[in-house]
Amino acid sequence: LSVLLSLLVAVQATRSPDCAGILTPAGLSYIAEVSKAQAEAVLRQDLMAPAVPDLFLGSPKPSGNQINSVTVAELSLSLIPDAGLRLSIDVDLGITPAPSTTKVMRLSILADLHVEMSPEGNLELVTSPCKATLEDAQSTEGVESKSSSSDADDEINVDKICLEVSKLLLLPNEELMSLTAQLPVTPSCQVQYLPLAAPVFSKQGIALSLRTTFHVAGIPIPLPVSPVPFSMPVPASSSPAHLTLAFSERFYTSLFSALEIAGAFNMTIPSPLTTATVAQKITQMSSLFQDDLPVTLQAVFRSSPRVVLEEGKAALKLFLTVHVGEGSPTFQSFLSINVDMAAGLLLSVADTRMMISAAEIE
Repeated sequence: LSVLLSLLVAVQATRSPDCAGILTPAGLSYIAEVSKAQAEAVLRQDLMAPAVPDLFLGSPKPSGNQINSVTVAELSLSLIPDAGLRLSIDVDLGITPAPSTTKVMRLSILADLHVEMSPEGNLELVTSPCKATLEDAQSTEGVESKSSSSDADDEINVDKICLEVSKLLLLPNEELMSLTAQLPVTPSCQVQYLPLAAPVFSKQGIALSLRTTFHVAGIPIPLPVSPVPFSMPVPASSSPAHLTLAFSERFYTSLFSALEIAGAFNMTIPSPLTTATVAQKITQMSSLFQDDLPVTLQAVFRSSPRVVLEEGKAALKLFLTVHVGEGSPTFQSFLSINVDMAAGLLLSVADTRMMISAAEIE
C-alpha cells in the first residue's frame, strides 16, 4: 500500500502546474470588440450567399426576402461563473422583401459557450443550443415597427443561425489548438505549455493552469518536481490588465536549466591580458608559454542555475567555474576560479512579447 501511495503522489506531483494565466473581464471585452469584424465577415459571407438556406421560415415567399447587407452592431462576451461564457450578438440585416423596398431587421443571437478538454489534452470551445430573435427595426419610409418575439421565432431559421455561431468558433479553436505547440526560446531550445484541465470561469476571469515542458534539440528535458505547490495568485480587482500571468520558481529554474543544457550560457570571453602580463603575477607562466599570447576566459556551470522568488522581486543565482587560459589554436587552461553570481530578474512586455532581463549583478 505504501508503494502504491508513493506512486500516486509522484504522478500527482508531475501533473501539478508551474504557471497559469487569467484572462480578465477587461481582456474579454477587448476580445469581443476586436472579434466584431471577423464575425461580420463570416455572417456576411454566409447570409448573403445566393444558395444560402432561407433565414425566414414563416414567410409565404421565402425566396423573396433577399439579404443585401449585414452589420454587426454589438458583440459581447460575459462570464458565467463555474460554467462558461455567454455570447451575445446583435446584427442589423438589410432585407429587400419586394422590389424597391428595403427594411432593416435586428437579428439577436444568444449562445452559451464552454471549454472542453479532449483526451489528447487539447482545449475546444463549444456552444450549447443557441437562441435567436428577429425584429423589424426600421423601413425605408422611416416608420419603426417591432414584431412580437413569438412572430420572430416563427419566422427565423434558428438552425441556420446556430450553424453560423459554430463557424464563428473555428478561429478561436485554432488558436486553442496552437496553445500546445512548441514555441522557440533559442534556435535549439523550445518550450511547450500543456493545459492540465479545462479553464475555470469565475467573476475574476478565466483561469487556466499550465505545465511547461522544455525541449532541447527536440528532446524533452526531465526536470525535478518542485516540493512547493504552485497556486495562481488572485489578481487585483482594480487592475486594468487584460491578461495576468503567474510563473513559479520551478518554471524559471526549468527555463534556465534548459538554456544551460542548450549551451546558451557557454561563454568565451576575450581578455585584455596576455600571458606575459599574467606571468608578472604568476611566475610559472613564463615556463608554460614562450610567446606572448592573448588570454581568454571560458565560463561553464558547475551546477544548475536557480531562481528564488520573493515578494516584489526575483533573483537568478548562477554557479560558474571560470577557466583562464590561452585559446590558440585550442584552449589550454592554466587557472580555474569558482564564481557565484546573483542577478535580479526583470520582466517586461514589448509588442505582446514577454522579455526577461538581468540587472544588479553581484
